[in-house]
Amino acid sequence: MRTNTRYSEAFKRQVVEEISRGKHLSPQKAKKAYGIKGADTVETWVRKYGREDLLPKRIRIETMKEIDELKEARKQIRDLKAAIADAHIDFCLEKAYLTIACERLGEDREGFKKKNAMTLSEVRGTRMDL
Repeated sequence: MRTNTRYSEAFKRQVVEEISRGKHLSPQKAKKAYGIKGADTVETWVRKYGREDLLPKRIRIETMKEIDELKEARKQIRDLKAAIADAHIDFCLEKAYLTIACERLGEDREGFKKKNAMTLSEVRGTRMDL
């Protein structure tokens, strides 16, 4: 059976205060000193009491190649989003044109599509020719 440990507010504040005074060099050291089990428990207390300055900082060092790859990936994502938006607009226009054409011909759109069905390769071929 698992036991759940609850810590008092006074204890939590004491641990954070000890870290701020330098008794413990980091939240991890305080955790070990008091046998606190949770992985992020002490870090959570530090944040709760507004002492994020006591948490270790993360610094990410990247090469120029990594930075350039990230920029290129972001550009590709923007380009793909724009292409999808354009394709969606084209699709909506084609659908509207088909609806108008069917209305003028006096035909049901779904029936017209079935009668005049084209294969995907034929559609791609006609689009490529445009």
